[in-house]
Amino acid sequence: MKKIENPILLFKKWYQKELELTNVRIPSAVCLSTVGIDNFPNARFVSFKELINDSFIITGPLNSRKGIEIDNNDKVSLTFWWTETERQIRVQGIATKIEDKLAEKYFAERNANSKAVSLICEQGKEVNDLKLLEDEILKKVAQNERIDRPKNWSGFLIKPLRIEFMEFKKTRFHDRKLYEIENDKWNMKQIQP
Repeated sequence: MKKIENPILLFKKWYQKELELTNVRIPSAVCLSTVGIDNFPNARFVSFKELINDSFIITGPLNSRKGIEIDNNDKVSLTFWWTETERQIRVQGIATKIEDKLAEKYFAERNANSKAVSLICEQGKEVNDLKLLEDEILKKVAQNERIDRPKNWSGFLIKPLRIEFMEFKKTRFHDRKLYEIENDKWNMKQIQP
């Protein structure tokens, strides 16, 4: 029986290679897709934080559209596209809220502007006066005081059920491997380009 590579280790190897080669400003950007409360798919770019216990971590407000949609339907996907290595990774999995202690850690790593935006803004909600909102944020930052994590700011741990790795080829004969959890272990299928 052929031993297959652990897809989490393969992800780490591919991600590290891209980080070594890339010049993009936000190399951790990943497209998060959710099922909308109106049953339409929703996709947006978020920042991938790290892998913990073979799960992908992202953060953000729980009362944002993504937070509400994940609360309503925990089936999500992540899509990584890396230009330098010409590779794509698609992850499908189940999202659960991270523990408060971990949310505190990620919030503490944010800069003052990001913290102030998270404290004051209601992500995705309509605003009547954008300048007034911006002034409020700048005033908060200028106070140079500690900004505590709002209770509605946290993150999600995405436990993968499927991970597809694709390496693009000039011939268009792309190399695609699909890993799926079956009976608590990873199985791999080579799939057509």
